[in-house]
Amino acid sequence: MRSFTTRVYMINDFLEWNNNGLLNLSPDFQRRGVWTTQAKSYLMDTIITGKPIPKILMTQSLREAGEKKIIDGQQRLRTILEYCSDSFTIYKSHNKEFADIFYSDLPEDVKSNILGYEIGVDLLYDLSYEETLDIFARLNTYSVRLNPQELRNAEFSGPFKQSSYQIGYSYVNYFEESGMLTKQKVARMAEAELASDLLVVAVGGIEPKRAIIKYYKRFNDEDVDLNGYVKQVDEALKTITEIYSPHQLKETHYSQIHLFYSLFCAVYHSLFGIKGLDGRRNTDLKKDIGPTKAKLDQFSLLCDREDPEIQDFLDACRRSTTEQSSRKLRAKVLCDIIAD
Repeated sequence: MRSFTTRVYMINDFLEWNNNGLLNLSPDFQRRGVWTTQAKSYLMDTIITGKPIPKILMTQSLREAGEKKIIDGQQRLRTILEYCSDSFTIYKSHNKEFADIFYSDLPEDVKSNILGYEIGVDLLYDLSYEETLDIFARLNTYSVRLNPQELRNAEFSGPFKQSSYQIGYSYVNYFEESGMLTKQKVARMAEAELASDLLVVAVGGIEPKRAIIKYYKRFNDEDVDLNGYVKQVDEALKTITEIYSPHQLKETHYSQIHLFYSLFCAVYHSLFGIKGLDGRRNTDLKKDIGPTKAKLDQFSLLCDREDPEIQDFLDACRRSTTEQSSRKLRAKVLCDIIAD
């Protein structure tokens, strides 16, 4: 038998409860507030743009003047309360329109929308301390272990993350339709990881995949402007879509993520150049879409036949595929093919 009810409350309700001393955000078993200002800004942008946030789990006492104790969601609520008391502003990498504006200085209609924003709540009544601990333990038991990209997503909210996600959102359909990514992998942020890997190429050159975290850290400051790199990555990806439709790409080896990465490097190098890559450049690539596709198709056939003439390339496709040396070798081979 279900022991909770589901309700919807507005942010204004939580503000009133807090002002009246009825909101307990610090039960003994809960973690204290640890979010960075960037993470708080990201949440408030989610709210101010009308996107949903996860539900709150709350227990209410019917005997103690209606006290509401937050079992899960206290950091979200702390963030909302702090924002509405002018403790911080939204960052420009999250929302350029309302960046650096305190809540009290927002237009009245925007403030009204924030106050009226609805949050789903699972509500339990008169739970004992033991029962509350049991529920809290169960919530943590069913948490799925985060993969590297999900961990980066949880830790960072700065320009590199936002830029990577912008690229990923723009091309996720292409990634799925070409067979590179499944919907299940996208649900675990695979498109964001791929986009991050490609953005690293533009910003710093060909790196091992494990170096992604370095760029999230290095370019997490709000004053960083990555728009120029984002435009270049976008142009390189658009060029790839002109060479191959998603269904055409699916029929080649380039639909394998490690080879798509190499194809991207070859195209990007031709258009803009990559630091430290010793590969020829076809600066007229955008005028040679048809011939370029023919060359790439022919090379894909050589991979099918496992031609001994490309043994080094094949070895770099089988071993240490995300290491820098293998990536550079594959990228150089494809650069030379495109430029031939």
